[in-house]
Amino acid sequence: MPEGRTGQGYSGESLLFLTDEQLRQGIEAMFFAYRGFTADPDRILAELSYGRAHHRAIHFINRSPGTTVNNLLSILGVTKQSLNRVLRTLIGDGLVESKVGELDKRERHLYLTDQGAALEATLSDAQRARMRAAYKDAGPEAVQGFKKVLEAMMDADMRRAYAKLRETGA
Repeated sequence: MPEGRTGQGYSGESLLFLTDEQLRQGIEAMFFAYRGFTADPDRILAELSYGRAHHRAIHFINRSPGTTVNNLLSILGVTKQSLNRVLRTLIGDGLVESKVGELDKRERHLYLTDQGAALEATLSDAQRARMRAAYKDAGPEAVQGFKKVLEAMMDADMRRAYAKLRETGA
């Protein structure tokens, strides 16, 4: 067994000194895991001629009903032109409703329609099933470690946005 390995994996101390090869393997695992994580939703979206940008918009509108276009821009980190193209399609197809702000008429607040909520549930159910199986297989300590790694990979602004979303849903 290589130095630093135990029967359960790497010891905490040896993780501080990962080799470039071990890091490369981690990067590759992320690529392949992401492909698996997005495979089921991608198939569903492809049938509707939608892509991952549509999925992300639907997800975060569902997560925070009434969110503004500007807030969604901030969360997704895309250009206004790109988001507007996605929103036009989702609104035109009856999945998202845009309402003018009551306090600020320049704001547009976004809500999923019943049809949009149904699509979001189908997409999320597929991903939750995959995550649930992986979490169950890995065990609670690995799940907590995985969450810590993901949060550590976020830059400070993303971590703040993620924390805000977790706390308030907005």
